[in-house]
Amino acid sequence: MNTTAIYHRPESEFAYLYEKDKMHIRLRTARQDVRHVQLLCGDPYTLYKEAWYQQRIEMKKILSTDLHDYWQVSVGAEFRRLSYGFSIESYDGLHVFYGDHGVYPFEQQYLEMNNNYFRMPYFQEADRFKIPEWAKETVWYQIFPERFANGDPSNDPEGVLPWGLKNPDRQDFFGGDLQGVIDHLDYLVDLGINGIYFCPIFEAYSNHKYDTIDYLAIDPAFGDNDTFKRLVEECHKRGIKVMLDAVFNHMGDTSHQWLDVIKNGKDSPFADWFHINEFPVNYKEGENFEDAYDITYDVFAFTPHMPKLNTENPDVQDYLLKIARYWIEEFDIDAWRLDVANEVSHHFWKKFRQACDDAKDDFYILGEIWHSSQRWLQGDEFHAVMNYAFTDAIIEYFVKDEISMTKMVSELNNQLMLYREQTNQVQFNILDSHDTPRLLTLARGDKDLMRQVMAFTYLQQGVPCLYYGDEIGLTGDMDPDCRKCMIWEEEKQDRDLLHFTRSLISIRKDNQKVLSEGSLSWNWVSEEDGLIIFERELGAQRIIGIFNTGDDQITLSRPDSILMEQFVQLEDETMIIDNKGFAIVKVNNEESNEA
Repeated sequence: MNTTAIYHRPESEFAYLYEKDKMHIRLRTARQDVRHVQLLCGDPYTLYKEAWYQQRIEMKKILSTDLHDYWQVSVGAEFRRLSYGFSIESYDGLHVFYGDHGVYPFEQQYLEMNNNYFRMPYFQEADRFKIPEWAKETVWYQIFPERFANGDPSNDPEGVLPWGLKNPDRQDFFGGDLQGVIDHLDYLVDLGINGIYFCPIFEAYSNHKYDTIDYLAIDPAFGDNDTFKRLVEECHKRGIKVMLDAVFNHMGDTSHQWLDVIKNGKDSPFADWFHINEFPVNYKEGENFEDAYDITYDVFAFTPHMPKLNTENPDVQDYLLKIARYWIEEFDIDAWRLDVANEVSHHFWKKFRQACDDAKDDFYILGEIWHSSQRWLQGDEFHAVMNYAFTDAIIEYFVKDEISMTKMVSELNNQLMLYREQTNQVQFNILDSHDTPRLLTLARGDKDLMRQVMAFTYLQQGVPCLYYGDEIGLTGDMDPDCRKCMIWEEEKQDRDLLHFTRSLISIRKDNQKVLSEGSLSWNWVSEEDGLIIFERELGAQRIIGIFNTGDDQITLSRPDSILMEQFVQLEDETMIIDNKGFAIVKVNNEESNEA
């Protein structure tokens, strides 16, 4: 037995309240090293009186990575406190007890040591990680406002280009605005969308609006505060939630605060609002806007036009928290997406979370973090992150062919085991965005592959997000090319792809509960023929995904009920799946048992 691989940590993703009276407990062991794990648990004050260590609860191996196996069990939390340890038996015959002080032989003298058990002294409902239930049911649609639709030409900025005239450059404006979104809300409803994630809409200098001038005003090229209030109301009438982008890591260099620093230097009342290393503030231009150097203040990346905010300054904190509350209380938004969230202190985000919770019940907070994010997902900062670390594995296998199938599965499982179950249910699964090449471009124009990747992703735990225009075949390389104008002429849209996306979203929503909360099992992962079969199961419901990523046809038994398929031939008793083909199958265990 590889005892060095055994791991558990109380009050973490390894031991947490899932529901008020249900606790999830996990254990990690070396891959294919342990054959049997059981939980010993009971009230910490009755170990000797009840000898509850003699009772064992079976744990199930739920997922595996290339290094580890993960075991899990649910136990009741009705007694509000718990002591627990693990009985572990390896394939080589070793039997050990694992508790708070490590590994011991599985002998009674060690089982009777009260201090040898992990302990949850008291289950505090206030500390349980809670998620907005509506977030599990949401299919998001990301809108880059400047490029979605021009609904009000009267607010077009100077030098605006005709809609879709050319592929966008960094400084181009095409006139997209909030009225354009209002005009197309019924299109989104027809598509099945019930959540919109907006890139920044506040007053800013650029077309992307990540260089904020005034956080309390809608950018004049997009409309005004009244336009936005009407947009939120129209969204809510249609059952659509609204998420705004909060850029609190940095401001624009045309904001009045930064202009005052430029003018007054260290005497400016805003001098401590930023991370300034030397006065006067200055930088030297490079060949491109990203190539500035000798910058005397901290910035986002190497962009001198986005000076970094000092979120430890109490005045900055008060200012940003006021903004957070303002858009919730005055306009009834439902969520914040936090830009560059990993570069802002945890101290501030805890205050931000409390401010949002105080302003509105069931508010959703999403952080932009591209890597593993346990620290932000402990229940007192964010509900979820943009799940790039998860979806990157899908892209790297299916589209880029950079990792093996087994490595993809390993990485997906690894990401799921980093977080509590309720966190995984609302993670933001995004295949492309304003910051990445579009999925169809990554797939080199292969729409069959694109559909396969989308189907695979929409069956995973977490909530899917569709980048505007993907559904009608919009292409685009790295930004700014991925920020093209939406195509509204039906004759120029890929209507087959639109119909596919609408159907896929419908499947996701019709089977939301099992796809949000259901367990995941990898039934078949074959590098040899490229076949992946996995299932999501909750109670009597099972959704099975069957994907052929190999070069040759694969023949399987014909299922009873196929919700969606691509390149599938059905015969009397068999199903033949071609390359890039897939089948989404629905099984009701109760019906199959009755049959």
